[in-house]
Amino acid sequence: MHMKKELLADAPKFRFWQQQAETNGLVINHIHEFYVRHRHNGEVLFAMLEVDANTPEGDKIPPALFLKGHAVSVLVCLIDQDTKEKYVVLVRQRRICDGSHTYEHPAGMVDTTDDPQEVAAREVGEEIGLALKPEELTRLNNRLLFPSTGTSDEAMHYFYVEREMPRQQILDFHHKDMGVASEFERITTAVTTLPEAHKLITNINGLLIHFLYLNAVGDYETMKLL
Repeated sequence: MHMKKELLADAPKFRFWQQQAETNGLVINHIHEFYVRHRHNGEVLFAMLEVDANTPEGDKIPPALFLKGHAVSVLVCLIDQDTKEKYVVLVRQRRICDGSHTYEHPAGMVDTTDDPQEVAAREVGEEIGLALKPEELTRLNNRLLFPSTGTSDEAMHYFYVEREMPRQQILDFHHKDMGVASEFERITTAVTTLPEAHKLITNINGLLIHFLYLNAVGDYETMKLL
């Protein structure tokens, strides 16, 4: 069945960005759409835009905008019920940043009409196979954080979850083949300690969530090892 493609102007993520930009004083004169990518259901996934806009100071804002909307990232901490040792579950997949396999925490894109906590729980299930309820997640930031303020509207919601289980059950999460075929995901999971994860990860969101998590749980000894 052919799905009707959502117009950019109707996309919640575009409307949210435009509202925020205008609230903060930008006067948007014209927007040129270079490329718009849609989900399989017709919704706008992201867009590459050129924005002609004036700042309140009378300047032109740098025009390149990669419209992505909001995203979630989740640190999944599995705790050995006998030794209390902590492990995190990462996802390994190829990324276009340099074409290599990269290690990241489970993550996913969110529209402004979605509940980030529900999306986060769903992404953990799809990417590492751990079933959990949204209310089991703890939020790590109480305001939106922007990884790339100069070129993108992407705003992050960070969460963590801790769960105790037998060591073998933890190891069962290692080297699982996961991902959603319709979204071109080919994911392999990896179970590591947090200091090991910090060495493997080159994604800024992944490194930041380590410090947010360790600060939230008061684990400053591990923080010293990063």
